[in-house]
Amino acid sequence: MSLIPEVKCRRCGERFSSLRSRCPNCGTRRVTQSSRTPSATPGTVSGTASYERAGANTRWQMIFGLILVVAVILAVIVMVSTSLNGTDVSIKPNKPVTAPSPTPNDAPVVEAVPTPTPTPPPTVEVLQIRYNDDEREEFTMSPGEVVPINAYVSPLTITDKVKWTSDDPDEEYFIITVDPDDGNKITVECLKYSAKGINFYAEIFGKKVACTIHFRQA
Repeated sequence: MSLIPEVKCRRCGERFSSLRSRCPNCGTRRVTQSSRTPSATPGTVSGTASYERAGANTRWQMIFGLILVVAVILAVIVMVSTSLNGTDVSIKPNKPVTAPSPTPNDAPVVEAVPTPTPTPPPTVEVLQIRYNDDEREEFTMSPGEVVPINAYVSPLTITDKVKWTSDDPDEEYFIITVDPDDGNKITVECLKYSAKGINFYAEIFGKKVACTIHFRQA
């Protein structure tokens, strides 16, 4: 047995003489352990303020522990008595919350105005060009002569007036004058002679008739 104590390296575990300050194996410095005895804390020394506070804390801990034990015992007694009495403690399910239904919009509803159906034009059954209430398809005129002409339209419920046109739009040979009070009446005034006849027309609702004017020399 060696007279010089050995120490153990804290890093590699190699044992070496306590006279060395470093481990010969890894070179780690040896740590000398303190030989001082730790002093007593103030709380363990009788007569100090810390000692008295420690005693008071211990008493309060004991009181709190007793209260906790009593509470646990009471809870166990209540549970046992409840089970013996057959009391059914049931948890009622929560009533479902119904979301409020959305209120309809109180704004007035504007209805679209229906498009009126167009009225079909009436059907013209008869359309005639007349002179002295006689239907004419032609007649003869002299320069300077004025002839009254009217259009006959059937059915009589048709109140629209006829449209008058001619093959003499420049009014070189005759002039057509429409009665301002009755558009179905006109006067034809001959201006000058033409070797050939010229037509004029009455038209209403797609129906059209013609009448030819022949000219004689004055």
